[in-house]
Amino acid sequence: MMAVLFSAAASTFAQDALVKEATKLVSKGEFDQAIQTVTPALTSSETTDKAAAWNVLSDAYYQKFSKIQQLEMENKVKQQPTVYDTLDFNKSIGASLEAALKCDEFDVQPNEKGKVKIRFRKANQERWLNGVINLINSGLYMYNKKQPDEAFKHWSMYVDASSYPLFEGADFSKNPAYGQYRSEIAYYAGLVAYQKKDYVAAEKYARIAAEDPKKADEANEILLFSQKENCKTREDSLAYVATLKKYHAAKPNEERYFNLLMDYYTKPGRTAELKAWADEEIAANAENKMAWALKGEVLMSEEKWDDAVECYKKAAEIDPTFIQCVFNAGVCLYSKAAALKEKLADKKTGGLTNANADKVKAILRDALVYQEKARELDPEQERVKWAYPLYQIYYAIGDNAKANEMEKLLNNK
Repeated sequence: MMAVLFSAAASTFAQDALVKEATKLVSKGEFDQAIQTVTPALTSSETTDKAAAWNVLSDAYYQKFSKIQQLEMENKVKQQPTVYDTLDFNKSIGASLEAALKCDEFDVQPNEKGKVKIRFRKANQERWLNGVINLINSGLYMYNKKQPDEAFKHWSMYVDASSYPLFEGADFSKNPAYGQYRSEIAYYAGLVAYQKKDYVAAEKYARIAAEDPKKADEANEILLFSQKENCKTREDSLAYVATLKKYHAAKPNEERYFNLLMDYYTKPGRTAELKAWADEEIAANAENKMAWALKGEVLMSEEKWDDAVECYKKAAEIDPTFIQCVFNAGVCLYSKAAALKEKLADKKTGGLTNANADKVKAILRDALVYQEKARELDPEQERVKWAYPLYQIYYAIGDNAKANEMEKLLNNK
């Protein structure tokens, strides 16, 4: 039993000795050796003072970074190059803050007597209140080196600094640069998170960036697309649309918001929602040609031919070059004529009386007006294929010469 107790005490002593040894190495400027020495003590259950261990690690990384930074500044004055591992240099500042945060986690835990005695927070606050600014350039370096995870880590720590328990009671107003750059760095943190497909984080940092009116438009782009990509439930979708509508209402002339809403509502299975939204848009702006066109599409799909035509006509009145609406109005009228013909046809012979045939042809001639207008607007059929609908109409009304013309055109395609 004595042997076991002695062995345990020796193990504990060994781990705590590593912390002391690492502390000495830091004071000698042997930072890499200090980091290597203290690392086993960080996770060992035998280490009695984890806060001290993590603090030594943070100190080693920070002083390593500061020494190279100082040397670089001195060599710039001397116009001499500074040779060092730039990747390791930039990683060190992030690793130092990570270790300081871990130190603080242990530093606030009760001791064996149940009392909390915070020992390292004040010194770390003083160091990092100004030192946090270094995370901007280190994050940029990592981003340019195609290391998005590292870039995000550094930038997100910069943005979150004021919310960490480590900085409780700290006055960030003493570092004006922090507030000056925080929204900018939040934007980049959100952008990298989006690129990494971490949409929850992207949304978080985009919201922070959007608090700054200068970054709001750019940040809202990230926010919206993150919400869009992260839609897993109906509640997510509703939240996305609500955000989008808010931005659209604030900036109704910003086409991207309208287009994103249109993209959402035109997805399969959302016909009723699309019609309701189109009505909302028309109520807000009766000159919105796309809203009229979208409502026309819904009514067309429901075979409400007259109502659909009225919507397409309204859109074409607002923009006479809106060829898709001109063409669709003609298609609706042809479909209306076909439905009327079927309804009026003799049940046995399928024929029409002269009076009924005239009723059908009257609608076909209305359809002809729109399809010939479509031909005029798009003679090469680059946007709508008017040749076949025109063939059908010419054939149905008995204009054989023009029907033959369309048939030759179709055969040459």
